[in-house]
Amino acid sequence: MRRLRNVKIVATLGPSSSDRTVIRALVEAGADVFRLNMSHGSQEEIAARHRIIREVEHQTGRPIGILADLQGPKLRVSRFKEGKAELKDEQKYRIELGKDLGDATRAFLPHPEIFKALKPGSRLLINDGQIRLRVDSCDDTSADTIVEVGGVISDRKGVNVPDVVLPIPALTAKDKDDLEFVCQLGVDWLAMSFVQRADDVAEGQRLAAGRAAVLAKIEKPAAVDDIDSILAEADGIMVARGDLGVEMPVHKVPVIQRRLITTAQHAGKPVIVATQMLESMINSPVPTRAEVSDVATAIYDGADAVMLSAESAAGDYPVEAVATMNSVAEEVERDPHFRVRMEALRPAARPRVADAIAAAAREVAETTDIKAIACFTHGGTTAQLVARERPRVPILALTPSTRTARRMALVWGMHCILTHEVERFKLAVVSAARAAREHGFATENDRIVVVAGIPFNVAGTTNILRVAPVDERLIYEGEPE
Repeated sequence: MRRLRNVKIVATLGPSSSDRTVIRALVEAGADVFRLNMSHGSQEEIAARHRIIREVEHQTGRPIGILADLQGPKLRVSRFKEGKAELKDEQKYRIELGKDLGDATRAFLPHPEIFKALKPGSRLLINDGQIRLRVDSCDDTSADTIVEVGGVISDRKGVNVPDVVLPIPALTAKDKDDLEFVCQLGVDWLAMSFVQRADDVAEGQRLAAGRAAVLAKIEKPAAVDDIDSILAEADGIMVARGDLGVEMPVHKVPVIQRRLITTAQHAGKPVIVATQMLESMINSPVPTRAEVSDVATAIYDGADAVMLSAESAAGDYPVEAVATMNSVAEEVERDPHFRVRMEALRPAARPRVADAIAAAAREVAETTDIKAIACFTHGGTTAQLVARERPRVPILALTPSTRTARRMALVWGMHCILTHEVERFKLAVVSAARAAREHGFATENDRIVVVAGIPFNVAGTTNILRVAPVDERLIYEGEPE
């Protein structure tokens, strides 16, 4: 199932998409990676979905990535005497530490870390920002606030504190248990929620211990401010626009989205754009025009992947949502202006030999009659460097590692192919030529670019490039032992 696009599609599984028939249909419609949301469903249900994905992968012969999304800390107010209370604009409202029942004059928060971080002027956003409080004075157990935006506050609504870095780890006890569980299952990516600093990601990397790549969800202002340090620790990022739009003025989110995509691309690490991309398709077989434009914008900006959440997990039209996203992506990438955008986004500095080899591969492919760039990659580094260049021609990622092939399913432009270990460069070229023919990227009359690292099977050694004929007889005639 060769894709006719470079951007990848991530589809969340849930009640609407948990059986084998639907999951197979989602792959055929265009899903490259499946998201398992650890906030919903038991570990037994997660394991069942994981098993079906791997069975479908075996049936289709196409590596499929699996992303486990950890829940992260959930900050919530306690309950209320009557289940709810109404707050008026400009009224005084008190927040206290504890689990007592609240009313129209005060609410309780069972999170001492929040009170330790608050300061006058800090905001408390409740129920996705529908209620907004500003702190007038505070101490370690209470805060007197002014209601900036009132409304009905009710039991167990979520709380966001955007103006401070909270002394709360990104991984709860549940997250650590889930992390170990999904790593033993064999997921390919871990998405960490509530990331505020690079140390949060480092803790996830320590616990994953290389068993899965770690992706940081950027959903808090502190993470946006510290994005360079976070990217240095993470294997990729997700632009989690839902919480970003709560914790920051909503008009800033598109600018932040574009900046995060560019920053991740220059770092050579994949970036997913997520949240409400085709929201109306939860209940409708067709999206709004604005949603289609939103998906297109993320693709024009250079995102590695676009993601469906409730649309594919709990909606009435999961397969149609994936098919729509696939059609939008194909149409955008046919636009000549798309290529102009990709060329403008390329990083200017290429300080290492591996960077220069990847850039040269793209330059050769685009200025001569080359059909594809074939990358031999053990851990994925070579392929990701080529993907960072956003070449006009397809990228074949050849690897002997099933784990690497599945992880690369998230990366822009990757057509992942499992191959045998090779010890000589000539055999690598032959394998690349065969793969290009068998997967429909070239004929015997064509040429490809082959990029690899010598010695083979050592990560980070990208140091060789060859323009090679696809005809194996010419390879053997023209290449010395």
